[in-house]
Amino acid sequence: MLDLLVHNATLPDGRTGMSLAVQDGRFVEVAAGLQAAARETLDAQGLLLSPPFVDAHFHMDATLSYGMPRVNQSGTLLEGIALWGELKPSLTQDALIERALTYCDWAVAKGLLAIRSHVDTSDPSMLAVEALLEVKRRVAPYIELQLVAFPQDGVLRSPGGLENLQRALDLGVDVVGGIPHFERTMADGAHSVKLLCEIAAARGKLVDMHCDESDDPSSRHIETLTYETQRLGLQGRVTGSHLTSMHSMDNYYVSKLLPLIAEAQVHAISNPLINITLQGRHDSYPKRRGMTRVPELMAHGVTVAFGQDCVMDPWYSLGCADMLEVASMGLHVAQMTSQAAIRQCFDAITKNPAKIMHLDRYGLEPGCNADFVLLQARDPVEAIRLRATRLKVYKRGKLVAESPAATAALHLDGRPAQTSLLR
Repeated sequence: MLDLLVHNATLPDGRTGMSLAVQDGRFVEVAAGLQAAARETLDAQGLLLSPPFVDAHFHMDATLSYGMPRVNQSGTLLEGIALWGELKPSLTQDALIERALTYCDWAVAKGLLAIRSHVDTSDPSMLAVEALLEVKRRVAPYIELQLVAFPQDGVLRSPGGLENLQRALDLGVDVVGGIPHFERTMADGAHSVKLLCEIAAARGKLVDMHCDESDDPSSRHIETLTYETQRLGLQGRVTGSHLTSMHSMDNYYVSKLLPLIAEAQVHAISNPLINITLQGRHDSYPKRRGMTRVPELMAHGVTVAFGQDCVMDPWYSLGCADMLEVASMGLHVAQMTSQAAIRQCFDAITKNPAKIMHLDRYGLEPGCNADFVLLQARDPVEAIRLRATRLKVYKRGKLVAESPAATAALHLDGRPAQTSLLR
């Protein structure tokens, strides 16, 4: 007897009337109209059943700290970094853990079951690193939390930066990070990329760099990152996050850069909500929005994901772990409004970040982990349009969250008493 049988589901690829059989936490069969005995059944009623949402770029050590010790008045990246520096001396491990766990609760409720979080390694006490390693241990039954050793103050710019980053890796942090544009010189930034990629190659780690997160069209660290990826044989294991300088680069240089990124199999992560609010702060009008060239990267075969990046922290005062909100903002800013492009944006919060994070057994095929979300929508386009209610969230075939369907009670003469926004 099966543990769970889901029937009458619509899948993101357009298949309808699908049944998914679950045994021992994995899908064992996916077919139309499957009939089998099961301890539990779930009628999807023709609604969209998706693999869980994935956020490949977040900062969990800073989340929910908005207003501590003060608010970012300029709204700039640099004031946010300075503010984080002011906050760090007052951080406690218990408070950091509790805020992160609260965020993880929000994530599960929104069907977000895999997160890559950068954790600041600039503090020699390793307080944030140890706190998030404890969070990773606690949430392991329901969230796959992957940690990036992130030298927020610059791995070369801050005293002991390189040693601190390696200590974090020794403690169990998963991915090598960097911030080359925040080093003191462009040359130091390029040198940091080289050093950090060499560390990753020696340790067999993935790489995820905050790369060219500025409005400077002459920032060239993504070019260095693609070169080091090729030189060290790291193809498919390296990610450039943000890449906002590409928004301001001239088209001729970008025409050279895009094939280099694709050839090196470097992935890209854009963070629409944060990129469009932090970038362009020094502009009058017209104002640059700063988000990288998402459709152009995708057209060159680059795997592109959208990340949440920040929620209620020194850089961003909003957010609620809703990856459909992230996708919605991404498609608007990138003008990806065709039906096919909107579906690409749905992929950018599901299978693309799963590929970037090298998640094992992710998806809706036999052999994949039975992790999924039932959405109050009939297809990915409608899911983004409505920021659809997560009716059911399952992890390894077990229900971990559910929400009532969204409806409105109307009091209008001659109209139905109740309605939803589904077409």
